[in-house]
Amino acid sequence: MASVTLKGNTIALGGNLPGVGEKAPDFKLVTQELKEIGLKDFAGKVKVILSVPSLDTAVCARETREFNQLMGNLNHVSVIVASGDLPFAMKRYCAAEGVENVVTGSQYRDQNFSKAYGVHITEGGLQGLCARAVFVLDQNDHLAHVELVADIGSEPDYQKALEAVKRLG
Repeated sequence: MASVTLKGNTIALGGNLPGVGEKAPDFKLVTQELKEIGLKDFAGKVKVILSVPSLDTAVCARETREFNQLMGNLNHVSVIVASGDLPFAMKRYCAAEGVENVVTGSQYRDQNFSKAYGVHITEGGLQGLCARAVFVLDQNDHLAHVELVADIGSEPDYQKALEAVKRLG
């Protein structure tokens, strides 16, 4: 089990963080339209999965906007943002921020995503939410890049994620 920090405090995570080269675990997330999605819905595409606590925080909002711009013109790439937000809040955020190039997915029905990807916060005020991480999957759902951001209040390394996507064609 891994851990991260928030404002200097260590936070334990549940589950096991998958490694580069491993087959990515499947998941169920709920879209803004209240439809369940999983890996099969993005078959044949490169996938960038962003794990964030909540789009209602400045860092998560900024990260989502940045990936929306970075990956927006890459037709072979799907960006999925997984969080504990309700689908209605995700829809409101995307509309207000002009975020059109990502799929938002809530784990409010089932926390299988955060547990399967090793980012499930198990204690403290954020218990039950996702820690911040970036997973890049190839067209066959194998992990090509994994970044668990050491401090939840920090942004990921956008360039490393983009480089991983570019290596996958």
